[in-house]
Amino acid sequence: MVVAAAFLMMVVLWGAFYSYGVFFKPLLKEFGWTRATTSGAFSICTITFGLLGTVIGGLNDRFGPRLVMTFCGALMGIAYLLMSRIDALWHLYAFYGLVLGIGMSGSFVPLMTTVARWFERRRSIMTGVIAAGIGIGAMVGPPVVDRLISRYGWRFTYALLGVVVPAVMVLCAQLLRRDPSALKQKKSAGTGATPPPLVADAEGLSLPQALRTKEFWMYAGVIFCFGFCVFSVMVHMVPHAMETGFSSAGAAGILATIGGLSVLGKIVLGQVADRVGNRTIFIYGFAFMAASLLWLTAFDGRLILILFAVVFGVAYGGCVTMESPMVVDLFGLRSHGLILGGIALGFTLGGAIGPWLTGLLFDVKGSYAMGFLACTLLSVVGLVLLLLLKIEKNAG
Repeated sequence: MVVAAAFLMMVVLWGAFYSYGVFFKPLLKEFGWTRATTSGAFSICTITFGLLGTVIGGLNDRFGPRLVMTFCGALMGIAYLLMSRIDALWHLYAFYGLVLGIGMSGSFVPLMTTVARWFERRRSIMTGVIAAGIGIGAMVGPPVVDRLISRYGWRFTYALLGVVVPAVMVLCAQLLRRDPSALKQKKSAGTGATPPPLVADAEGLSLPQALRTKEFWMYAGVIFCFGFCVFSVMVHMVPHAMETGFSSAGAAGILATIGGLSVLGKIVLGQVADRVGNRTIFIYGFAFMAASLLWLTAFDGRLILILFAVVFGVAYGGCVTMESPMVVDLFGLRSHGLILGGIALGFTLGGAIGPWLTGLLFDVKGSYAMGFLACTLLSVVGLVLLLLLKIEKNAG
């Protein structure tokens, strides 16, 4: 039940979030903003939910995901409703950048750390199932949004997201429990017995202890590079594909292909990781992601984009699945939510800088070549850091 609820929430919230690239052209057309300026709202949103990730992770560790996700889902709905009414640049930055950013702070850490607490032997594959929701959202969201925009306009589409997203989030949040002790607590309350307290697991490092290790900062660097590459692609792939010759529907299909193939990477590589280790799969995923970005930079054409979407999608999916289990491998479960929130800040900082810089380079050069080259270089840096990162006994 916990996995099913978290999976559905991932599909809806990330499907809406990754559709920003589909709204990109209509916003440019109506308001005449530059690509860097329009990308900046996405970057502010990413920074906001990254900075709040540790706070939300700590609240999840203490109070559980039901309360946290109900609050975040309601804020997402408010943000999308407000987006349907924007008519100035500061509206875009306030509503999308800040309000949605606060709501999106619950988009990853609470759900991932909840699953990590419910599973041990099959932790990676179950994390992969939850993370597959991100890929399915990226596969389904952009084409659906593109169809809605073509038929009803971008304002109506944002208003519809403002109704659907919070409805699913709030309803599914009621099915979540922090860990098995929360379920025992509920049963005990019906019998009059003293419920077990919701306490963090004893084994592992606290956040202050983790911050004093080189592994924390190396892993945060890996995740920064990952976020830079992923969000740059997700925001700018649709306009890039349209300039390569795809229609708006075809360009949304490229983004959907990345999302769909990422599901395969998350499920299959998550299952393999339970056997061969999370770090090994992370390394292979980063290597293939770097290779796909390299040929996206070096070559041009419709076929190149399709091949890129296939390889990048599988590699990206495998890497996403490894994020949370790697925190367990490195630091244990004692403060998993707090530590994952701190690590995820690296992802969101990279995800904030990447789309903005890629848009700025396009505005200056008139091409995405330099932006995608920057992604290639950052993916190589992340791969090197992963190769240097060793799993020690910090978790014990």
